Amino acid sequence: MPTSTPKRRADAERNIETILRSTHELIAQGALPSMSEVASASGIGRVTLYSHFPSREVLLEEVLRRGIAHTDEVLTALKLDEQPPPEALARLVRESWPILDRHRRVRTIALAEIGPEALRRQHDAAFQHVGRLIERGRATGDFRTDQPVDWLVATFYAILHAAADEVDAGRLVSEDAPALLTTTLLSTLRP
Repeated sequence: MPTSTPKRRADAERNIETILRSTHELIAQGALPSMSEVASASGIGRVTLYSHFPSREVLLEEVLRRGIAHTDEVLTALKLDEQPPPEALARLVRESWPILDRHRRVRTIALAEIGPEALRRQHDAAFQHVGRLIERGRATGDFRTDQPVDWLVATFYAILHAAADEVDAGRLVSEDAPALLTTTLLSTLRP
């Protein structure tokens, strides 16, 4: 006969998912919400919220971690090693831009709340995909070898995030970003 523990566990998981989704939706509006705002938007009590996330910072870090984990899953599924490096780069940008676009406000708030170094550490898994692609492109002669791979990866992400900042500022239309990014990144990486 089943006990009530699995039901509570399922309820807890649903609460966590609801909290994270609500938090992301509130952040997408432009600011890190208060715990009261998250509880209200999630339709749960503050006690339940605090039992899962003891602070806004912990909550923000989990929203960020999940977004980056999703990005890592998407980039892994692309199987970038099966395409010539320039084509793989174009595909990576095309497929990852919608994710970055959806999470760009989370990035902006995370920069302010947890700082650039902590944010950079969170991105390490995603950076590895780009690093491997650049290394492969260097080996095939498609990408430059006169600069360190780490610098090229950092440049890649700086340009990607600059596009997100331009969309936030209203100077770039999100739908135009993948083509512009691909052209810019290829010109940066080519020998």
